[in-house]
Amino acid sequence: MAYPVLHLRAETKPLEHRSALTPRTARQLKDAGYDVRVERSKQRIFDDSEFEAVGIPLVPEGSWIDAPEDHIIIGLKELPDEDFPLKHTHITFLHVFKNQKGWERVLERFPRGGGTLLDLEFLTDERGRRVAAFGYHAGFAGAALGLEIWAHQLTKPGQEFGAVTPYPNEAALIEHVKGSIQMGVEKLGRQPRVLVIGALGRCGTGAVELCRKAGVPEESILKWDMEETKKGGPFEEIVFSDIFINCIYLSHKIPNFVDIGSLGHKDRQLSVVVDVSCDTTNPNNPIPIYNENTTFTKPTLPVEISGPPPLSVVAIDHLPTLLPREASEAFSKDLLPSLLQLKDRATARVWTDAEALFKRKVASILPQ
Repeated sequence: MAYPVLHLRAETKPLEHRSALTPRTARQLKDAGYDVRVERSKQRIFDDSEFEAVGIPLVPEGSWIDAPEDHIIIGLKELPDEDFPLKHTHITFLHVFKNQKGWERVLERFPRGGGTLLDLEFLTDERGRRVAAFGYHAGFAGAALGLEIWAHQLTKPGQEFGAVTPYPNEAALIEHVKGSIQMGVEKLGRQPRVLVIGALGRCGTGAVELCRKAGVPEESILKWDMEETKKGGPFEEIVFSDIFINCIYLSHKIPNFVDIGSLGHKDRQLSVVVDVSCDTTNPNNPIPIYNENTTFTKPTLPVEISGPPPLSVVAIDHLPTLLPREASEAFSKDLLPSLLQLKDRATARVWTDAEALFKRKVASILPQ
């Protein structure tokens, strides 16, 4: 197969600063023989000039829509919420393969236009492990926000937690979180107790690592995974923790980790739930205490429940953009070996499996 043209589209989701390609990986693809084109973007963490400096041509923002049909469109977050048919092959996260809200309306745009979705979430290696994921940085950022919000509740009771913006690097984020924890500890007289479920995965590893780097004592970080949750929830240990961070990969119905009933315990300490997994509209969501996502502009959602302390949920579906440069560099590096196989897309297993999944999902919505 000839080398396809790879077209990196500009992200349109508000405050999304990450990029599926970095100047380094774009250049590596070009050196391998691919024609790489990058849309101009004012919100991408990498300046347009950084791509120009390594010889990557820039094209107008949004030009992917009118690009030739054989160009492969690469992105991260959802496409503009419009209804025109999709004629290209898209490599992106689209959140339509697990029956999320509105998935059929989005997916049917592909067969109408003759396009294909190769969803980044479902690109896997021979062992079934995702070839690239933002999980580590999602957990890292989610834990940071959870600790900041916990401290905010203690030091500024009754005040809404305000908007957050990306940090230039990990060191700046950790320094800020350390300061927040110190203020919270001075107010409460003890360290926060943090429970992470999915602690052995990429996402959970990131959450635990942030807690450690921010100075939370090891004994105050409860690291749970399949062994600890096999008995089935709801779990009192969550209710007795200050912060609960959900980092699991949800693939089927499981008992609830926490619900409105379990939150009614008279000795509840839980005041922050960070749902990094963010399966908000998934009918199998094991945290059925909220029903809408939050954003960096409005990071928290209050949970209506009796008695103190107040309880807030964080459910931001692009948490890694809190550290956009480092998250993008790690993700793009891991994705690169698969992108280099696009010239052999018809036979390369990672791509044939992804296309087969797409076809199965499309078949499920087409008239029989």
